[in-house]
Amino acid sequence: MDPVRNPYSPNAGAPPPALVGRDPLIESFSIALQRTLIGRSQKGILPTGLRGAGKTVLLNRFVNDARGLGYAVAQLEAAEPETFVAFLAEQMRLALYELSLAAKVRDGITVALGVLKSFSASFGLTDLSLKLGVDAKLGQGDSGVLGTDLTALFIAVAEAARANGRAVLIAIDELQYVNEEQLSAIFVALHRTTQLSLPLLVVGTGLPQLPAIAGNAKSYAERLFDYPIIGALSRADTFEAIRAPAIAEGADVEDDALERFYELTQGYAYFIQEWAYRVWNAAPRSPITLDDIIASEASVLESLDESFFRVRYDRLTLREKRYLRAMAELGEGPHRSGDVATLLSVKVESLGPLRSGLIKKGMIYSPQHGDTAFTVPLFDAFMRRTEPNFTPK
Repeated sequence: MDPVRNPYSPNAGAPPPALVGRDPLIESFSIALQRTLIGRSQKGILPTGLRGAGKTVLLNRFVNDARGLGYAVAQLEAAEPETFVAFLAEQMRLALYELSLAAKVRDGITVALGVLKSFSASFGLTDLSLKLGVDAKLGQGDSGVLGTDLTALFIAVAEAARANGRAVLIAIDELQYVNEEQLSAIFVALHRTTQLSLPLLVVGTGLPQLPAIAGNAKSYAERLFDYPIIGALSRADTFEAIRAPAIAEGADVEDDALERFYELTQGYAYFIQEWAYRVWNAAPRSPITLDDIIASEASVLESLDESFFRVRYDRLTLREKRYLRAMAELGEGPHRSGDVATLLSVKVESLGPLRSGLIKKGMIYSPQHGDTAFTVPLFDAFMRRTEPNFTPK
């Protein structure tokens, strides 16, 4: 069928043609935005889930909804702890710029820029400091203690927003990659703005280990945030996510084809888009049939292996690959750490550092003590395709 009219979007963070199955969470966040805007206390939201579940798409939707209500937004991806403070400071500058465009009360914005300049100088952000064009606000944001200085910055920015009848949203993707000091500083700063009923809301996304990381950073993190799980779509939602875009383009998908799509993708948002996109391009005509999917399966799996899966696989050491191959030998998971050790013919204690390294790389997580599971859906099948003959050593 016409590839130009292909309605599906298999790109990282790209909005799907039909965002289904997330309405309750979108509504909950809408309420949080409106309450924060009028000065009502509201928990932040940290959705968590596996890779490809649609967390970034949801975060972008939250940002768009916030902007629609007049929020100034600081949005960033927490890719590396080494750059996180600089990225956050730059995004706070942009949020202040948004506030200034229609500001009726500018004094608070000038004060916030001064605090940001102090903050920038305190943490060696020379390039940002030179951009600001204001004097540093001495005694605010310049202690060199991240939690203290970020609190001063959050308060100053939120007060500038309140003075102009607006609010601020800080949206952070991949939050599990920030270090404990940085995460603790965010919580401390948000805790104080909440106590002061200031119009500032934090939303972030992360892998399933994020709630445990947050709890370790600050004991009161569970009272600052809700942690909704972004999981696979239901069978009915998967059908809608595939059929509705096709119908909008004057095409259709047969019921048995939809069943096969669901079996192959297991309802994970990214895989739905990838499979539907490629089968659409390969299908000669509408409706898309089960035979169209069967004819495309080998090529789609090969494409997924070389793009989505292999970019993660190639970052692993030989020992890490062997550990994950042992997990895959046991099936989809989760698996007891002791079972993995038995399969590798080693003591479970010896695998602790290896397991911790894989968790830090975002390849696995621990659903509960002693268990291990993949953060990437269907990665077990990829490991078996890549290394069909399992050997423990």
